Amino acid sequence: MARIGVEATLSDVKQQLQNSGHEVVDLEAENAQQCDACVISGQDKDVMGMADVATNSSVINAQGMTPQEVVEQVNRSFS
Repeated sequence: MARIGVEATLSDVKQQLQNSGHEVVDLEAENAQQCDACVISGQDKDVMGMADVATNSSVINAQGMTPQEVVEQVNRSFS
């Protein structure tokens, strides 16, 4: 399956993605380019009105989503 970078605060999402067969790594600026998709919490999204692009991969904002909804979104991004 895909290599998914997930923010450290989203441990329940990490577990659900692993259970679905994805390779899950902690999302950090250094490894974002090597991920097929990135899952962010959305808590600090664009805090200062600035956004630096760290990856060309799909970025999924998990704010307000259940872990299962995040997995479904990740799967949809590859289909």
